[in-house]
Amino acid sequence: MSTCDYEMRFQSLFQSGRALSFPCDAQGHVDLDELSPHEMENYLFARATVGRDFQPPAVQPAHPH
Repeated sequence: MSTCDYEMRFQSLFQSGRALSFPCDAQGHVDLDELSPHEMENYLFARATVGRDFQPPAVQPAHPH
């Protein structure tokens, strides 16, 4: 995945404005091979804590940087 027009966003349940987001395709598939070790750790943490720390992820258009 070289360019990603979408992101998977995990919004915090407790801290407004806190979220983790990861590049994905329109169907929400994250290319794990493209994540850095730190991003992979955050991605796995966010997925494991849905319902405890984060809301279920939402796929949305990525914001240009």
